[in-house]
Amino acid sequence: MGWVVGAAFLCLVGLVIARAAMLRRRGIQAMVFGETDKSDFALPPLVLIVAYCVLAPGFGWPMWAPVVAGWWTSDIPGWIGAVLCWLAVAGLAWALASFGESFRVGIDEREPGGLITTGAFAHSRNPVYTCFVAFLAGLFLAQHNAVTAVVLVAVAAVMHRQVLREEKFLRAHYGDEFAAYAATVRRYL
Repeated sequence: MGWVVGAAFLCLVGLVIARAAMLRRRGIQAMVFGETDKSDFALPPLVLIVAYCVLAPGFGWPMWAPVVAGWWTSDIPGWIGAVLCWLAVAGLAWALASFGESFRVGIDEREPGGLITTGAFAHSRNPVYTCFVAFLAGLFLAQHNAVTAVVLVAVAAVMHRQVLREEKFLRAHYGDEFAAYAATVRRYL
């Protein structure tokens, strides 16, 4: 099951990198993370911890046994988690396609693109973040240990903080258009 989740993680990361590279070829800088707020330094270490947690079991990399000891013995939650990981990958692909050329990693104050309200964004104002948290929930179910539990909570908190910052920017930049959108579409699900 570890390789199933590992493959999903590589697809998840690959989708984001491929989308950013595609936009870069069109002259759009999609990676603006950390430019508007230097406190964003907290997310890259969390991403590296997630990457290590996902990949370590499949490659036999060392992990401290007390923090990676499983909390249950049944394989059923693990397979549910693996399915959730792949659903998150599919959802992310849909969200990135819905984003069009407005996709950014971070807040782009110089060239923010248009407000996207269709596709995945007709169902969630933050489908990308929702998919990332769904992936981490699946990872927790698959690995069910202290590390993945802490990572799930920490990343969800950091992403919620980022959502609030982005929504503040969107309210200021798009005004009534964003307010009307926010009144009809939920923040997450």
